[in-house]
Amino acid sequence: MHYVLMLLMLKELHCFTKVAALLSFSKAAADLGMSQPAMSQAITRLERAAGVRLFERTARDVRLTAEGKALLPYAEQALESVRAFSAEAARLARPIIHLAYPPLVGALAARIARRLAGRSPAIGVELRAAGRSAAARALEDGEVSAAILATPAPARFVTAARFHVTVDHVAVPVGHRLAARPRLTPDELGGQVLITPGSRPWAGLPGRPRLVADDDFAAALDLVAAGAGLLPIPQLLVRAIRRDDVRFVPLEAGDLRITYALAWSRERVTPELMALVQAVQDALWTR
Repeated sequence: MHYVLMLLMLKELHCFTKVAALLSFSKAAADLGMSQPAMSQAITRLERAAGVRLFERTARDVRLTAEGKALLPYAEQALESVRAFSAEAARLARPIIHLAYPPLVGALAARIARRLAGRSPAIGVELRAAGRSAAARALEDGEVSAAILATPAPARFVTAARFHVTVDHVAVPVGHRLAARPRLTPDELGGQVLITPGSRPWAGLPGRPRLVADDDFAAALDLVAAGAGLLPIPQLLVRAIRRDDVRFVPLEAGDLRITYALAWSRERVTPELMALVQAVQDALWTR
């Protein structure tokens, strides 16, 4: 009998759960687009295979038997397992791109993922927030398909779709003599320690650079709050961050900016990767 039950078509279980929910063969049949006789036959097949009656049927109503009530959760669980199996199989069959990105451009990364998910055929995107060195290592090791890196990217990678993020504020610790200024110019930063998230000092700004290991602005702001230095920062982050221990002062620095690009390994080019390059370019053009 167990073997027979395992071979039951999902249709019978689906009919069982639908009749149990509506307590009406006619309504359940209409809901599933079946005739009432076909619905009755499906339930009869299931009852014969299980060896128990599932419903008490009279001219006026339909009720679950005690056996039907006991078996209903198992039928629902079986159908849910099949739905989960189908969904996971569809996900696994879909091409996946793994993209590393700096948190600063997280909104862009999300927009890219939505674009690829909406194309036909769809491409799934697994996003990994990572600083520059961690993203470059993951790209080198093949853990990600591509990465958005601050330029210049390592020469061993191919790059495309460059874009710029303007740096137009300075994060200053509350209580610092510059915190009350309505705006700052580069000359006023002379003699200050300027925290640099990444591998290069801020071009065109005076002051003593303090390099931190990665382009992690959140960690760099902790250093600002601790009095370790000042941090040039894009307005993109200023709008998203609220801290009581740091003040963001506008900076009139002209063309100060961070340039990013999509990078990938020339040995791992796939059609999905080329679709990613196109999605990045489209996302940049339609901002």
